Amino acid sequence: MTDGSRTRQREQTRQTLLREGRRLFATRGYGAVGLSEIVRAAGVTKGALYHHFDSKAALFRAVLEEVQQQVAQTVATTAEAQDDPWTRFTAGCQAFLTASTDPDVQRIMLVDGPAVLGWNEWRALDEAASARHLAEALTSLIEEGTIASQPVAPLTHLLSGAMNEAALWLAGSAEPADLADTRTALSRMLEALRVG
Repeated sequence: MTDGSRTRQREQTRQTLLREGRRLFATRGYGAVGLSEIVRAAGVTKGALYHHFDSKAALFRAVLEEVQQQVAQTVATTAEAQDDPWTRFTAGCQAFLTASTDPDVQRIMLVDGPAVLGWNEWRALDEAASARHLAEALTSLIEEGTIASQPVAPLTHLLSGAMNEAALWLAGSAEPADLADTRTALSRMLEALRVG
């Protein structure tokens, strides 16, 4: 076996572990999934798992990062499809809320993420994945005068927290109209930031 094929095989094993870990964490929750179940589903040995991840928590962290990156990509793609900076901003916020209502995303990113990693590490990952983009959008809107001049960091954290909390609330909601109502409330809240 050549070095290139070994590298490909290792990466394929890693991707299989991530895929199966994500599926199991999303459907059953972190606490209900054991390592033996993950390796059985992935068709690998525990040794192979430990070659890539030193613990179940490390695998979960990698799954969470992947989920956060996918949500951030969805938000960016949705926002970038808009020409106007304000519409780009509001479309991105709405896209985050919508993407966060996916049950897999809710379970991994919003429910188990903070519980498994701890609040500080979870917040650091959240900031790396999406809060930075939110801060950049707000900075741009403040600089162009669309939003009143103000410190960006508090506003970023307030909006991020509100959207995360709304997504968590929607995760426990059985009422079909709640997503539309929450999207409307978010629109009103964002519109209140706009000058004039």
